[in-house]
This record gives sequence, structure tokens and C-alpha cells, in this order.
Amino acid sequence: MDAIKAVKKINNNVAVCLDSNGDELVAFGKGLGFPKMPYEITDLSKITMTFYKLNFHYYQLLKEIPAAIFDVSADIVAEAQQVIPKSLNPNLIFSLADHINFAITRLKDYGGMQLPFSYDVEQLYPAETQVGYDAVKMINQRLAVNLPNSEVTAIAMHFVNSQSPEVGAENDEPASVNDLIEQATKIIEQEFDIQIDRKEFTYNRFVMHLRYYIKRIQEKDPLTENDNATLFNTMKEEDPQIYLGAKRIADDIDTQLHTHSTKDEIFYLMIYVKRIVNKESTQKKE
Repeated sequence: MDAIKAVKKINNNVAVCLDSNGDELVAFGKGLGFPKMPYEITDLSKITMTFYKLNFHYYQLLKEIPAAIFDVSADIVAEAQQVIPKSLNPNLIFSLADHINFAITRLKDYGGMQLPFSYDVEQLYPAETQVGYDAVKMINQRLAVNLPNSEVTAIAMHFVNSQSPEVGAENDEPASVNDLIEQATKIIEQEFDIQIDRKEFTYNRFVMHLRYYIKRIQEKDPLTENDNATLFNTMKEEDPQIYLGAKRIADDIDTQLHTHSTKDEIFYLMIYVKRIVNKESTQKKE
């Protein structure tokens, strides 16, 4: 790549640039956003990553999420690529930064909440789980937070899901799971009179949670009852409509699968429903 021109600062380490052909890209690199715009970036070794045709949602994340979180996300992805042999989706940095930001926010708002750690994931995906352990350690050190080890599984699954599939590999969810997820989505749309953007990160995170939630209750390994009883009762009183929406989803899933969702599962579900509702309601007003 020839010298490129930085034309707009996004944060201290990210800038919108134009390449030699005049095509727009977003470049990551330490200090790229410091100089007065526009300016020529002649030392291309300063650029660690570039993204062409970045979609609206990624731009929004760059504006909403602190630069320090994107920095640590980029470093985690770079280190992970050294130990995971498969190619990773280049957009992983955005979904991982979004997850880290959400995890930190959740820690502040629901500090006592116990999240699930999966020993199955640890056995099936040892390399990705090790990345998860290293990531949590890096996040806690660099961002001065104290994420629990239960975040290891969630981060590991980001790397599992971002890998390029093998040729001929079966990656489709069972039809029943997809049907349950679609029904849950419609319940939220009906309960809160919103139209959910199914390509948006918040929704994708909700879908990922639903898949693990359905798997847990089918295998009769749900989150432990009453681990978060106080938080559950507080949120139920403060957001009764969120509770009713989440309970309706849980009841629908339990009816179809002949399972039992604990209060902890419903509480965890409430957090994701609330995030979707807040996101879609905000965009509806804009």
C-alpha cells in the first residue's frame, strides 16, 4: 500500500483515511488520530489494521466504545491469531470490543451476577479457552477492572464462532433452535412495539445467548437457582415489562422443550432483552 492520507479522527488510535486510489478505509494504529487532519501517513508500519467499506454499525461502535477497549481488543485478536491455526474473521475486533464493553458495563451494574463457565467448551476448544484466559487477564490489567473467569467461556466462543469453517462443515443450527430464536425475537417486537435489526450487534449477542441458554436447559445444566436472587428481584421491580417479556420467552421455550428455566436464567435473559429494547427504542427516536 502506498502512502495514505488521514482525513478524519475517530479516536487517538483510529482514523478515517483515503488510499492512493481515493478509496475510503479505516486505519488502526497507535497515535494515528493525534496529528491535525488531514495529513499523510508515510510510515505505514504504524498501521496495524485497515478496514474498507466499514458498515454503519461498526462506525457506531467506534464512536460509542472507548478507544482503550478497542486497543485491548486488537491486541487480544493479534495474540490469538498466533495460537489459533484457522483464519479469524477480520471483523472480530469489533464484536470482541463490543463484548468487552458490555461485560464491563454489566460488571458495574450487576456486580454480584454469576455467569456460566463451560467446562465443555474448555475441553472442546482448549486453544480458544486459553485465549479467553489470557484475554481476561489482559483486560483486567490494562483496563483496571476485575472481570471474573466466567468471561473466559464467552470470549473463547467469540473466537470459535469467528473461525473460517472447513469446506463441507455443517454449521447450521437445528431448525427447532432457529424457530425458538425467531419466536423469541417476535415476542420482543410484540411486547415493546419495536422492529429489531437482525444484523445489529446487540441482536447477534442476544441470539448467541439464546443458543447457549437453550443448550443448557436441554442438557439439564441451567444456571444455579437463586445465585442472583436479590438482583433478580430488584430488576423485576424496576423493569416489570422487561421481566414479563423475558418470562414470556422463557415460558414459550419451556413449553416447547418441556424444560424448566430457573430465575437465574430468566434474570440473565432480562439483561439481553433490556439491551435490545434500549438500543431499538433509541434508534426509533432518532
